Amino acid sequence: MRWQTRTVRATNSTRGTLVGNSIRVAETGITRIVGLLGERELQSGDGLLILPSQGVHTWGMQFPIDIAVLNDDWEVIATRHSMRPFRMTRVFWKAAAILELPAGTLNSTRTSVGDAIQLIADAPRKGTQRN
Repeated sequence: MRWQTRTVRATNSTRGTLVGNSIRVAETGITRIVGLLGERELQSGDGLLILPSQGVHTWGMQFPIDIAVLNDDWEVIATRHSMRPFRMTRVFWKAAAILELPAGTLNSTRTSVGDAIQLIADAPRKGTQRN
């Protein structure tokens, strides 16, 4: 079940690459707790932006994910490639958000520490409210 109703488009403005065109936003207590639990996979272009967040785990997940840790300026301050299920990151004290992506996305978009990520809000889905 997908608890997140708002999506954004994420681009790596430093490299000029599309990171994801349907990134769900987890910004409430329940959507941050649920995260990607219950998902069987992430398709190319999908992802989850968790905010605020200073670290994540993959307990209970069934697939590996790439992680980009973002600061207040949406700059990548850390990455984790193909983080397997039942793992956790350390706490990133300067983080504002975590971007969870399909495994291999960071490599295919050449996203690395220091890159700037641009987030553009999509129109709200039919039947949902925009906050």
